[in-house]
Amino acid sequence: MATRALLAELTEAYTAASGQPVQIESVGGVDAARRVAGGEHFDIVVLASDAIDRLIAAGHLAPGRVDLVRSAVAMAVPAGAPVPRIDNEADLRAAVQAAATIGYSTGPSGVALQALFARWGLADELARRTVQAPPGVPVASLVAQGQVALGFQQLSEMMTVPGITLIGTLPADAAIVTTFSAGLPPDAQARVRTQALLDFMNTEAAAAVKRRHGMDPA
Repeated sequence: MATRALLAELTEAYTAASGQPVQIESVGGVDAARRVAGGEHFDIVVLASDAIDRLIAAGHLAPGRVDLVRSAVAMAVPAGAPVPRIDNEADLRAAVQAAATIGYSTGPSGVALQALFARWGLADELARRTVQAPPGVPVASLVAQGQVALGFQQLSEMMTVPGITLIGTLPADAAIVTTFSAGLPPDAQARVRTQALLDFMNTEAAAAVKRRHGMDPA
């Protein structure tokens, strides 16, 4: 879901330049990986790089992933709520401990956030105050609705949601950055059909689009 808007813009530009239509289906990463593992066919699969690697290792995708973007996790509070400082890891930890409720996702950002809490020794303390957004539901929507006091998710998924104050990406000493990559099915013809699109997604022109969507080229 973090790459949904980006892929929509890039494929629209590719179609305009090449005349080749591209159909995208955006679903939660857990569901996408399950469908690929279940044998459903796609010409290209875009997921977090570790999920792509697992599908490759299991034989569901061909060897050789194509890295597309690096996406940083950001933090937000409901619009009008006090804005905590997150200049460094100590600030971030203090903000988390002070929050009544904390929202996170089922995707890679949520997994990394739970690992960060565990590193701080706060996993048990925070378990009662964390709310996991259902697959495909933006954490920012929970923040906007006041269901959580503090929300964490990919910057690209938060930057256009109304009703929140986007504080920014996590400080460098506690940064969470996910690489999103493309994988292809174990079918030689798939690469023939999709290579031009994959090349287009990693051009300099595409890099500018990626940055506009809150991500960096991989």
